[in-house]
Amino acid sequence: MAKLKPPKKVLDSFTVKGTHKVVRVGDCVLMRPQDTDKPPYVARVEKIEVDVRNNVKVRVRWYYRPEESLGGRRQFHGAKELFLSDHYDIQSADTVEGKCTVHTFKNYTKLESVGSDDYFCRFEYKAATGGFTPDRVAVYCKCEMPYNPDDLMVQCEACKDWFHPQCMSLSPEQVKKMDHFYCPDCSSQDGDKKSRNSHRASPPSETKLEPKRRKK
Repeated sequence: MAKLKPPKKVLDSFTVKGTHKVVRVGDCVLMRPQDTDKPPYVARVEKIEVDVRNNVKVRVRWYYRPEESLGGRRQFHGAKELFLSDHYDIQSADTVEGKCTVHTFKNYTKLESVGSDDYFCRFEYKAATGGFTPDRVAVYCKCEMPYNPDDLMVQCEACKDWFHPQCMSLSPEQVKKMDHFYCPDCSSQDGDKKSRNSHRASPPSETKLEPKRRKK
């Protein structure tokens, strides 16, 4: 009669090897890649188990970087942007190098400073099909691109839409020195308004949709 495989014990947490960092279910972690020239993988811990030999295994849900997706990195993808995929895996806890934080898009845009272990996610990604959820997001500026939190944007004081300085033939330096900004459409409607940029240089989160903003 074949021997039954002893059941694995489920753990609440484990300590990252060589550190005092405690990882729990739901935490986001940095995992060592096979190619040391590549940045660490990012994953969310779904389950922690230990076998009879005391080997700790973690079931993870992978985050993909834009360049790892079927469509590749696009202009509006932020440097710290990740996609939460439907790709699950089981890995040794020894491959976990540390912890990180994957913020919601809204919370990421409110950070006063972005650390090396700060990331953000606004899309879920289907690895097999390359599909995204949501498949439509708000777009800004006359270039009609989704918001990239790494890019400086300025708000028109009349229509309240947001614009890239370069799309308005302005430099970032010019934007930072100006007190008010009216987009070309609003400026043409009122000859007394002059195109002077506001100091508000970060748009709201993409969850704030306005009728004039189309989706793509």
